[in-house]
Amino acid sequence: MSRRLVWLQLLIGWLPVWALFTTLILAAHANTNLHSALLAALRIMVTAALLGLVVQRFTERVPWPSRVRPSFVAVHLVAAFVYAAVWVLLNSIVDSLFRGAFVLNTGPGITAYLMLGVWIYVMVAGVSYTTVATERAARAEANAARAQLSALRAQLNPHFLFNALHAVVQLIPREPKRAAQAAEQLAGLLRGTIEEDRDLVPMSDEWAFVAQYLELERLRFGDRLRVSAEVTDAAKGALIPVFALQTLVENAVRHGAAPKMEPTDIMIRASAENGTLVVSVRDTGDSANAPSRDSAGTGLKRLRERLAVLYGSDARLDVGREPSGGFLATLVLPRSGGEA
Repeated sequence: MSRRLVWLQLLIGWLPVWALFTTLILAAHANTNLHSALLAALRIMVTAALLGLVVQRFTERVPWPSRVRPSFVAVHLVAAFVYAAVWVLLNSIVDSLFRGAFVLNTGPGITAYLMLGVWIYVMVAGVSYTTVATERAARAEANAARAQLSALRAQLNPHFLFNALHAVVQLIPREPKRAAQAAEQLAGLLRGTIEEDRDLVPMSDEWAFVAQYLELERLRFGDRLRVSAEVTDAAKGALIPVFALQTLVENAVRHGAAPKMEPTDIMIRASAENGTLVVSVRDTGDSANAPSRDSAGTGLKRLRERLAVLYGSDARLDVGREPSGGFLATLVLPRSGGEA
């Protein structure tokens, strides 16, 4: 499909040249009808396009320099006249095959014909260099985005490590055995964060990691932390930024459940429909902390930055207080990234 699209774009790009050649033939030969002019222009355009492939290869061999020098211009001037001469000769050969005898096709005049060939060379070379420059800019932008994502992920890991270690430290003086168990679970979680190098992961993998994290937090909170989850089958196959759900759940545990002595409910929902993945994390924690849980938090701030790099303006993270108390964070992602 991609190859067909490229050929379609090339065809569309040469259509104006075909129209130009047809107009020139009709203007130079008043007794020529439109059908004959179209066929003759088509032969001329096809030879120009075939030689254009050679020009494209040539521009790859002679890349655009950081500073244009006279030698670079001279090389292309020579190449342009060579292209024009070969094009005139090739058109003459094609016409000779159609007529059964050798004919030197000079068109409106050999000088004008050669200058037209030079103009076509400049057009093809210019488009080729522009395409290469666009590809380089796209690769540079992609590399910059990957570097930024790696930096954000590197900042996320110490943030998660600090919070998880804090949970284990709180258990040590009160319940040493449970602290040892928590330390083992923490080691497994850290192994997953260190070895994970993907930017997007299946929702099923993200939920499995979050489930392990919640088991660690239950050792600290016990019955004070109550979790319910509903992840649809369609959502499990969708892609989500790595540690995105974990960030929302950690935010709910740290700012919602930790400040309260009463039980806190955390409700996780994930659904995918109409090309959109919607993930929400609602907690019944201390709503007085809601303002500080918005964009000021490190985890949510990093998550928003990652969303901007991965999706631009096509994704959003909505957070705020619930009218009935508690806090709600909703992550809306396009499913244009595909499925696992």
